[in-house]
Amino acid sequence: MNSWNSTLSLNTTFVHPPFFFINGLNNMPHAKYYYVFLCFVFVVSVLGNSFVMFIIYTERSFHTPKYMAVFNLAAADLGESTALIPNLIAMFLFNSQYISFDACLANMFFVFFFTCLQSVTLSILAFDRLVAICLPLRYHAIITVPAMAVILTVVWAYDSVLLILMVTLITRLSFCKSIVVKSYFCDHAPVFFLACNDNLVNGVIGIANIALLLYIPFILTVMSYVFIAGALLKIASWEGRLKAIKTCSAHLMLVTLYYLPILGTYIAAIAFTIPPNARIMSTSLAKAITPMLNPIIYVLNTEEVKEVSKRKFHRGKLQK
Repeated sequence: MNSWNSTLSLNTTFVHPPFFFINGLNNMPHAKYYYVFLCFVFVVSVLGNSFVMFIIYTERSFHTPKYMAVFNLAAADLGESTALIPNLIAMFLFNSQYISFDACLANMFFVFFFTCLQSVTLSILAFDRLVAICLPLRYHAIITVPAMAVILTVVWAYDSVLLILMVTLITRLSFCKSIVVKSYFCDHAPVFFLACNDNLVNGVIGIANIALLLYIPFILTVMSYVFIAGALLKIASWEGRLKAIKTCSAHLMLVTLYYLPILGTYIAAIAFTIPPNARIMSTSLAKAITPMLNPIIYVLNTEEVKEVSKRKFHRGKLQK
């Protein structure tokens, strides 16, 4: 009986290191210039997305279902930049590559949460464009403020549950091999690969989350544009087609900007071996650049936002 209890105790005791070492860009020449660039990207991303959220929140004409989704995208962009880039810059400035076990799990959750929230929000915006072009007369009946509020609430819950499960499963692993995480943050796969007990469940949930939070939203977005293309072919005039295409152009650029680096990196990894620094550079750059460009492409470049911004600016000058 004592032997059985001893075995059970061993089986239910997990070895968690006090900290991990984030390898980052290991021995990469001129890496300091990359970190300076990331600092610039972070400042622009925070200012751009904060401004977008401020404009949408304060302007009553933007209290519409579409701009609720745009606000959600800006919040996801701001969250991802804040969860990712300051830690990278701190690693460079203070040579602080050690992170506690609990802080590592928190970092893993927030980076993946906001990254995946971007993906799902882009599919929501694709659905908004689908209804606007294919069912224009029913748009205001289908895409309502309460309906969008429910959709966004479900999306946050869906994203949270899947990623809490993924991160929680890390705690059932024992780490007795190495504490060096070969990535630029507490990435899921590089962390669970360090475990010395069975990590099959972690691998399965990681693949499932990629499918549920990245690939399925991407497929839904592509399907939306297939239907949109079919609707455009039915429009008789070229002017009508160009007007409809113009309403989708910014969103298409965001989708391309978000998914192309991700798909490119995965395909390249399957086709041939990517040097660790090249993989880290490409993925970190994609995660940093996208939140910076999203507000510029999708919101700040639209006429209605320009007009509201000018009006608020002139109102501010008059008050002075």
